[in-house]
Amino acid sequence: MISVLIADDQTLVRAGFRMVVEARDDLSVVGEAGDGAEAVALAAELHPDVVLMDVRMPVMDGIEATRRITALDENTHVLILTTFDLDQYVYEALRAGAAGFLLKDAPPNALAAAVRAVAAGDSLLAPSVTRRLIERFVALPAPRSANRDVLGDLSAREAEVLRLVARGLSNQQIADQLVVSTATVKSHVARLLMKLGLHDRTQAVVLAYETGFVTPGG
Repeated sequence: MISVLIADDQTLVRAGFRMVVEARDDLSVVGEAGDGAEAVALAAELHPDVVLMDVRMPVMDGIEATRRITALDENTHVLILTTFDLDQYVYEALRAGAAGFLLKDAPPNALAAAVRAVAAGDSLLAPSVTRRLIERFVALPAPRSANRDVLGDLSAREAEVLRLVARGLSNQQIADQLVVSTATVKSHVARLLMKLGLHDRTQAVVLAYETGFVTPGG
């Protein structure tokens, strides 16, 4: 059973998400939070598999809440829910460690599938809208704090896998392209995350863009 914590400052929105989640036999809502601070406290207490996180909330916003939750427990994955498909705050949440994001008007089946995906350790980076968001904001002229030297420990195959992950390919698509098994791809992804000291695939993608290892639109 996948446990879910819902964090949104609107009661009706939380109720809607609860209905969608609890309609699935393999998903269960373990708590609700009306602001970011409450979300952090409940995540620390309940250790949910997935947190459905709104970005704009009182007391503490979803970005800071995401940063604290992912630092608190690497087994809790944050899925950002937003009204805007190209919201700069969503990119900041990805940098904070969110596993991906989904629009609030997504169909119920898409929401359930997204919860399952992030709970399994995948990231929601395949949809073109997500790639556009990442490419748009890392392309903005701003100082880049990430140092490309951190990628030096990757093997040639791990670096190749990182490029494909950054392009939004799934494990199966990467396996097909490299003519290897999905288990081999998962192993490469796990090793590169460990070497880079990253929480999940989403952070790996952000790092790949920020260091210039992968270029937007390239």
